Amino acid sequence: MINFIEKELSKLATLIADIQADKALLNQVVESAETIVETLRNDGKVLIAGNGGSAADAQHIAGEFVSRFHYDRPGLASIALTTDTSILTAIGNDYGYERLFSRQVQALGRKGDVFIGISTSGNSANVIEAFKEAQKQNLKTIGFTGSTGGKMADLCDITLRMPSKETPKIQEGHIAIGHIICGLVEAAMFPRD
Repeated sequence: MINFIEKELSKLATLIADIQADKALLNQVVESAETIVETLRNDGKVLIAGNGGSAADAQHIAGEFVSRFHYDRPGLASIALTTDTSILTAIGNDYGYERLFSRQVQALGRKGDVFIGISTSGNSANVIEAFKEAQKQNLKTIGFTGSTGGKMADLCDITLRMPSKETPKIQEGHIAIGHIICGLVEAAMFPRD
């Protein structure tokens, strides 16, 4: 078991080092934070979606925006599209699982809002459909994905590709970058001395 732990931590350390060395990715993280700040300053909101572990990440990031991250401050408008079981089951039943997020983007999204889609493969059908709807609604789009980017890479204004093909490591990169974006947004919206 110790060998497994050491191997996983070594892979995580490599992932973090690879992210840190990727200046283009770091610039995209800054661009993502700036995009979210601009949206929030213009009374827009952030919509976030993903499946499975990525659904949990969507909720986690939305929670950091709405509640707090490093320090107390007013809440920031963010909604995880993964949480309302009545909406999810109604859409799934009436329109199919592929429309799960696009229907919510259509209903809740407004021009200038940001849609963040999270998919380790970049090929989750319901996330792809949400990006397409976000484009129709003139939302800004940010994708969190793995090294290939998948189909969603061509649908995002900004595609944050984690330098890994291993799902758990991609997810670990997503939450690390998600936390960094939350910190950058919080500091920009509510600067402290």
